[in-house]
Amino acid sequence: MSETEGNPVAQLDKESLKQKYKEERDKRLRREGNEQYIEIKDQLAHYLEDPYVPMTQREPVTDHVTFTFVGGGFSGLVTGARLVEAGITDVRILEKGGDFGGTWYWNRYPGAQCDTASFVYMPLLEETGHMPTEKYAHAPEILEQCQRIGKQYNLYDNALFHTQVTHVEWLQEKSCWLVKTNRGDEFTSQYLGMGTGPLHVPKLPGINGIESYKGHSFHTSRWDYDYTGGDPGGALMEKLADKRVAIIGTGATSVQCIPHLAKACKELYVCQRTPSSVDVRDNKPTDPEWFKEIATEGWQQRWLDNFTANQTGGEAEEDLVNDGWTELSRRVREKIMDLSPEDRVPAKMWEAWEDADFEKMNEIRARIDGVVADQKTADELKAWYRQLCKRPCFHDDYLGSYNEPGTYLVDTDGKGVERITEKGVVVAGVEYEVDCIIYASGFEVGTPFERRSGFDMIGREGETLSEHWGDGMRTLHGLQVHGFPNAFIVQATQGANLISNYPHNLTDAGKTIATMVAHAASHDFQEIEATQEAEDKWVELLMTGPGLMIGSQDCTPGYYNNEGVDPGPARKSFVGYPAGAVAFFNYIDAWRSTGNFEGVDFSV
Repeated sequence: MSETEGNPVAQLDKESLKQKYKEERDKRLRREGNEQYIEIKDQLAHYLEDPYVPMTQREPVTDHVTFTFVGGGFSGLVTGARLVEAGITDVRILEKGGDFGGTWYWNRYPGAQCDTASFVYMPLLEETGHMPTEKYAHAPEILEQCQRIGKQYNLYDNALFHTQVTHVEWLQEKSCWLVKTNRGDEFTSQYLGMGTGPLHVPKLPGINGIESYKGHSFHTSRWDYDYTGGDPGGALMEKLADKRVAIIGTGATSVQCIPHLAKACKELYVCQRTPSSVDVRDNKPTDPEWFKEIATEGWQQRWLDNFTANQTGGEAEEDLVNDGWTELSRRVREKIMDLSPEDRVPAKMWEAWEDADFEKMNEIRARIDGVVADQKTADELKAWYRQLCKRPCFHDDYLGSYNEPGTYLVDTDGKGVERITEKGVVVAGVEYEVDCIIYASGFEVGTPFERRSGFDMIGREGETLSEHWGDGMRTLHGLQVHGFPNAFIVQATQGANLISNYPHNLTDAGKTIATMVAHAASHDFQEIEATQEAEDKWVELLMTGPGLMIGSQDCTPGYYNNEGVDPGPARKSFVGYPAGAVAFFNYIDAWRSTGNFEGVDFSV
């Protein structure tokens, strides 16, 4: 037997693949980085209007509450729930949408669903007693879970919807926060939480002529069912039967909604700059009898811990979720374990990781040939980059959509749509006249934090958060910031930084916040603040790690790597706990369980 026979990696020409990856990356690089996208405001503000729930008039609020949380998505809901469980019931959630849900309030496009398993993605399943109906729940069910949490924990009582924060300032003489909103509210709050999330401010591509289009258009996060027909549950969009539609973007959103559009439109033109890697989803309904067996006390935390261990290299005897995320990690571990002990050095381990990825991406590209009938279309759908250079996608019907009559892939060879006219889109000099343009252009990620939040938190002595973070993000545990007492920022960076299952970061942070606030209440403390020393040591510890593990600068451009543009030294602090997600969750659980809260001052 030859050396390469039976060895799929050895049969690959790795140097040719690396060269291909580089060529495809280079043709997509744009010097303007995030500036290639348009901030939605002024004459484009109609793209932000809420098509789902009408705004109701109310009087401004001018009272005092114990805890205010900015953002009514998973972050606000899980933190609010944990606070209520800890006896802190005076909780107010501020949300710019018309209901709870955050991303899942806005993302109601057809086919929307979570891309990590429902059992680890949807929060507080055990607490609410809900059984996900399928392995990857669709958007209506996730929104219902958000509403279920809000009702069970009475979070609707104090919530303010269709409300955006405009000003937040620490009042030292009163040991509380002043909060102002666009609805005329001006109230105070002892504590402040922020969970504005990374994916809530939609953006538009900066295409010449975008304002000149005379047909109908909307962003996927504001889906216009009045125009398309159908509903978020997946009913046929019958009003598109005589319509020519262009959708711009082929990221995770498009992968999910294009199968529905392909069945509904007279003609569908999919404008692609960079193809997504699309692996098998293998979605299935949940067997109630099976769920009854696994849903014993503590089941969801066990599943969360198991997924994190399997996906990030921790120790786990079995793989409960067993999906595309854990499969790639399993491949990497097997490659590394195949190395001799003396070869388990960083350079060799990285090579093993790369080999596993080459093998997997080759399979993903080969799958396209087996599904898509037209060879030219199949070739244009192939992703030439490492799987974690962009958000991996999983879907069972996306590739088959291109076999539907009237569905056309308009590949731009990395250049993007050339311009938009009154009648349609222009790619490579060819105009495609359409009745409707749908923008699947995603959300702002690399823009300044205060721009996405809509305000800049003002801490002690007038320092703003953007000033404090002028040289890079600085926190303790990714949650607290020195100089900003009684404030908590719920997100992933500088904590576990678990990107594959983002809600795990949020639910864990909710536990930490509730534990600290309950401790303060039981001892009549008025202020909680990370010390300068603790913040410095935490950031110093973070800098000893390997740095960003996804979206490196040699990846094809995307929001993982700041669109391929070097973000500067400040970005170096956008990392996680050096020992990994499992180690962080273990560390922070021990930290809050001791009751010492090392590095945090509690004062009267």
